[in-house]
Amino acid sequence: MEKEQQKAQALLKIEELKRYISNDEIKKEIKLEIKSCDGEICFSSTKTTIKEAVIEAIESGANLHYANLYDANLYDANLSGANLRGANLHYANLSGANLSGANLSGANLHYANLHYANLSGANLSGANLHYANLYDANLRGAILIDSDLRNAEMENAKFYGQGGTNVLKKSQITSFLKALGFIIE
Repeated sequence: MEKEQQKAQALLKIEELKRYISNDEIKKEIKLEIKSCDGEICFSSTKTTIKEAVIEAIESGANLHYANLYDANLYDANLSGANLRGANLHYANLSGANLSGANLSGANLHYANLHYANLSGANLSGANLHYANLYDANLRGAILIDSDLRNAEMENAKFYGQGGTNVLKKSQITSFLKALGFIIE
């Protein structure tokens, strides 16, 4: 009878250990959350870096408008076609990132590093690019109406293209030049 009790206790301990290990494994599963600027969750991921989580979100078609990606390291990330409208990318490292066709209208890219970034066809209307590093960035076909480009580093940035389709109306020239930091007299 004593052996039966010992066996039963051992089996209970084994079951208890299984539950403990199972709970421990659940705790180890990292849940990285991309939140909006107002704290709502835009996307949850089990990836280990914000870069991987953002790429996963975009590949799955998640909407990251108003996402808070402050100081995110998105170096060399493929964010092509992403909806980052109104996103907070203040101090973000987007160096070498592919943002072609991305919607960045109203995004905060203040002090963002966009060195060698591909922004061709991106919508940057109303974006804050104040002090952004756009050195060697490709901005061909990008929409920049009402963007704040004051003090942005734009050496070697490419704004032109062959057979462009974006039309700049005479009424928009003043705001475009202001966006580039020119003072109109």
